[in-house]
Amino acid sequence: MSETDSQTRGAPSRLGRLLFASGLATLALRNLTNLEGRIAYADAKGVPEADKLVPAASGLLFGGSIGIGLWKFPRLASASVATFLAGVTPVMHDFWAVDEESRGEELTSFLQNMTLLGAAIAFFMRANEN
Repeated sequence: MSETDSQTRGAPSRLGRLLFASGLATLALRNLTNLEGRIAYADAKGVPEADKLVPAASGLLFGGSIGIGLWKFPRLASASVATFLAGVTPVMHDFWAVDEESRGEELTSFLQNMTLLGAAIAFFMRANEN
């Protein structure tokens, strides 16, 4: 096995994991500390049972971020983050269905979440290599 091959095995870089995980954990904690506001926003977007789904989804994101950061149960952790992003993004950031004034902000949030989803999928695939 070449040196390059051995560098691609094992856990992704600690710095990369910690940067990704800390950003996701912060987003989850912001959701949980402003739960009433997040629930109201989700309810306005037509999310059924937002009072149950918002805390559950935020917990999913938080748990996944901790797992990725510590690289414990990395497949479950990255799948949790990917599930959160795949479920939340098209519902909460539906830029195609909002007025012109809100479209730019929703598009930016949509694209940011899609970028995070891509990273979560990459972490998931990396966890499967181990």
